[in-house]
Amino acid sequence: MKLCIKRFYELSVEELYAILKLRVNVFVVEQNCPYPELDDRDQEAVHVWLEDMNGIHAYLRIMDRGVESEHVSIGRVIAAEHHKGLGTRILSEGVRIAKDMFQADTVYLEAQVYAIPFYQSLGFEVVSEEFLEDGIPHVKMIRKEA
Repeated sequence: MKLCIKRFYELSVEELYAILKLRVNVFVVEQNCPYPELDDRDQEAVHVWLEDMNGIHAYLRIMDRGVESEHVSIGRVIAAEHHKGLGTRILSEGVRIAKDMFQADTVYLEAQVYAIPFYQSLGFEVVSEEFLEDGIPHVKMIRKEA
């Protein structure tokens, strides 16, 4: 599987369409959660995904300090298929890229509560009380880099 890393302005129309289609299918349709998926942050993000000839299988975006948080942040973490290691791989790549591109010493994300154990397994710690985001319980999490 090929790892792709691009800033917004580097994305082809086809890549952008595939990314947005995956995000809407998972976060809006599958989770039955109508919310504004297009949040005006994509233009500031580094988009990271795993693809093969059948399309995108995992995705996330990384934003520098000050876009979403005081820390470098990762969001929109998606694995198109579960229990195949794709989520672990894309998040591990995302953390590595955050360190390489933005010299991140702390990485921030907001996780759906059900996914806390997944993020904890990759070194993230819960740093907030539970809160609702678009009607879904979330927590803030950080991972401090040594």
